[in-house]
Amino acid sequence: MRVAVLYRDQTDYARSVIDFLRDFKHQTGHDLEVIDPDSSDGVHFVETYGITSYPAVIALSDDGVMQNMWVGLPLPTISELSFYCQ
Repeated sequence: MRVAVLYRDQTDYARSVIDFLRDFKHQTGHDLEVIDPDSSDGVHFVETYGITSYPAVIALSDDGVMQNMWVGLPLPTISELSFYCQ
């Protein structure tokens, strides 16, 4: 499984995402993939999965099939996401 967090730095929600990423690492020992939606890879990712607003968290199977997606605030709970990181 793959879990990616898409957000733009220098936004009003960026601090919430950064804190969430830190807390997730602390509680689960796993890092979440962070994607900048404005990077070349990020633009392709956003178009592929139809992401239109941020922050967005997306869980993908190993073959790239979307399992779940959360858009906007509040972010999903750590326990919700930890299921996808096992």
